[in-house]
Amino acid sequence: MTTAVGGIRTPDQRLRVFVSSTLKELAPERRAVRAAIERLAMAPVMFELGARPHPPRELYRAYLEQSDIFVGIYWEQYGWSAPGADVSGLEDEWNLAPDIPKLVYLKRTEHRDERLEALLARIREDDDASYVAFSDAAELADLVTADLASVLAERFDAADLRHAPEPDAASPARPESVGLPSPLTRLVGRDEELATVVGMLTVDEDRLVTLTGPGGIGKSRLAIAAAREVEGSFPDGVVFVDLAPVLDPALVTAAVARALGAGDPGDGTIAETLALALADRRMLLLLDNVEQVVEAAPVLAGILRASSVSVLATSRILLRIGGERSLALGPLAPQAATDLLVDRARAVKPDFDLTDDNAADITSICTALDNAPLALELAAARLRVLTPAALAERLDHALTVLTAGDRDLPERQRTLRATIDWSARLLRPDERELLLRLGVFRAGFGLDAAEWMAADLAGADAVDALAVLVDGSLVREQDRGERAWFTMLATVREYGREELDARGDLPEMEERHARFYAALADASARKSTWTGQIGLMSRLADERDELRAAVDHFVATRQFGEVAGLTWNLYWFWWVSGQLGEVRGWMSRLLAPGNALDDRSRIIALFCTDSLRFGETPDAAVAPALAECVEYFRTDGDRLGQSLSLAMLAVALTADPHAEPDAAGRAIAQSVTLVDDLGDPFGRTMVRIMLARAVLARGRLPEAVELLDDSLAIARGADDPLGEAIALNHLGWARLLDDDPDGARTWFTDQLRISTAIGHEEGFAYGLEAMSAVAAATGDLERAGLLFGAAEAVRLRRGLTTGGTFSVHGRILERALANGGSATFEAARRAGRGADLAEMLDLALTEAAPTRAGPG
Repeated sequence: MTTAVGGIRTPDQRLRVFVSSTLKELAPERRAVRAAIERLAMAPVMFELGARPHPPRELYRAYLEQSDIFVGIYWEQYGWSAPGADVSGLEDEWNLAPDIPKLVYLKRTEHRDERLEALLARIREDDDASYVAFSDAAELADLVTADLASVLAERFDAADLRHAPEPDAASPARPESVGLPSPLTRLVGRDEELATVVGMLTVDEDRLVTLTGPGGIGKSRLAIAAAREVEGSFPDGVVFVDLAPVLDPALVTAAVARALGAGDPGDGTIAETLALALADRRMLLLLDNVEQVVEAAPVLAGILRASSVSVLATSRILLRIGGERSLALGPLAPQAATDLLVDRARAVKPDFDLTDDNAADITSICTALDNAPLALELAAARLRVLTPAALAERLDHALTVLTAGDRDLPERQRTLRATIDWSARLLRPDERELLLRLGVFRAGFGLDAAEWMAADLAGADAVDALAVLVDGSLVREQDRGERAWFTMLATVREYGREELDARGDLPEMEERHARFYAALADASARKSTWTGQIGLMSRLADERDELRAAVDHFVATRQFGEVAGLTWNLYWFWWVSGQLGEVRGWMSRLLAPGNALDDRSRIIALFCTDSLRFGETPDAAVAPALAECVEYFRTDGDRLGQSLSLAMLAVALTADPHAEPDAAGRAIAQSVTLVDDLGDPFGRTMVRIMLARAVLARGRLPEAVELLDDSLAIARGADDPLGEAIALNHLGWARLLDDDPDGARTWFTDQLRISTAIGHEEGFAYGLEAMSAVAAATGDLERAGLLFGAAEAVRLRRGLTTGGTFSVHGRILERALANGGSATFEAARRAGRGADLAEMLDLALTEAAPTRAGPG
């Protein structure tokens, strides 16, 4: 099956819509049109979205040549005309517009420039142009949305898609790049360094390249550009790993594994899991912000020794690993610094230009900032409201003040800190205070978290203050579905923490941060059912680093009850997301000698350590501790805790040949009764699935199927699609283990349809893996390889965990490949990794023609 089709656009190549209008008089309308275009997943082409160091006419000529649709918005003004030009830029854009659909919108007025009227008369005579009048921005947005949709429909009708060329079987699948950011601005002044890094990774074939330099010098930006350049040289693509949120070197292995889609099953084998994930891979790992976990260098050395991957790292210091090649980044060259400042200034002020009058001030700004890229970017944001002369004067004053202190810092770091400090001093007191407080977040935060941190600020509106910080390039905004998500550069976060620490407020703000996530965990636990909780799971995944920071804070301040409570409240999340290994680590720290724990915290820690310990010690050794947990939760009135403990006790008793014959059965019955009394459909479903997994692992198929049938009925009765999908998946595996691939396919088909419908991407990956196993069991190794490769691609692209220790597709594949066919499977697997996921879904849901019988 061919998966790389020539002529298909990659997802970033959206339809481009050129928007022509005067900038000043129609600013609200331009914003409305931009929003309408983006809602239709098209790309607006507008001067305010990014400027380039070229004359205006060259710019809009180039923009027009690359655009697919022309939108003109006209009101009263004819627009600016360049010296010596016969027409304004507005009319020139119309004249230069190629043969593309043209949509024109006229804002109603009685006072329109005569030259604009003449242009409109020409437009009305153009049979290929559509024009309509409007009154305000809201009406305009509705009109543009409807008209763009009509244009698409017309173009679709005009295209004879049924006679599209067949895919080119010789076209190779493009290697996947996982998590690699796509910068919105161009790389300036680093051409020589970029060529050097590319040469190291490709021509010289160096397997460890480290970019070093001070914070804000542009290491990450150059590394991303280099990765984009060389990704075609790595058959398995590029994987981006941001280590900025990782403060403990011991967690580097888990961070790299998570980026690769390899989960932590909690049995102490994460390093082995990572080794398996990297085996036979020819890929590039881009490790960003390594300096705070440089003690993990031996881990990286082990990765390089045990695999064929290459590593491109960014760090403020060398890693000191054998074979390391490094490139130290310094400030930009003077001309490049000027180019960068002017380019970024145009992004916020489209009419900004370098002139004879301001050239000296621009040079002064660059010199004062040591030509450091981050400093220049922050300064450029202020050119929206300040002239270069005013900016140079203020910046010079900030540097003079800063040189009076912090002399133990490196020179360039002092300069960079001065820039951030200067930007912060231009804020109102409440805005600056919020900036400092936001420095306690490790990775990112939502609006509600920012509001929590600003709750006691007099007269502060967190939304308005946050908007100011975003506009000032001190905070960056991203969209996470329906949630706004905010991040800060590592150096800006450092600045906030340092300022808080200097005045003695850092512990209080870290406590406030941790309390927010404890409250979030408590609110999550209070949900009476799991219906509609796909969004909550997604949110908790986004907040993973902050939840970890909260736990670390509570441990450091010896608030062990808070650690236990936060962990326990989110137990389902840790289990479903494959993070129980890390939970076990937290609980082991609580149980360390000398820690004074209250009874509930000790029992929670005992449950989380001993129930997970069963994965690596499958005997009755854990039964006494679990029995103690059962008794404590019973006396404490925690029926869910009692039910979970009974479930895990039943698992332990199944491995004990000396246990009473019906002991495990009694524990199972009691666990089910307790969770049923709680009335939580998701809990009832999941406890039965936990028990079914345990008895299925012991070969007790009928008992497992009975539990899974019950779980499916409960989920369906509660209209719980997530629980239903999980139950269906397990029922499919039970059928497959019973050598019934046709029965398994029925369950897996239903599970895959539900997971796709509710947008549960991990369920989608599970479904593809399951269908791969069905294909392998029936001898169709090409189909098995395609689906398995597609499942791997989903996990890698979305940062999902692996199927964990329960999924048995590995055993089924191993049995199928024992009789030959591994070359067929691996070739198809590689194709599947680059396949269109919609095609793979169709393949999975289409019943295959009968083939030879599967292996025994």
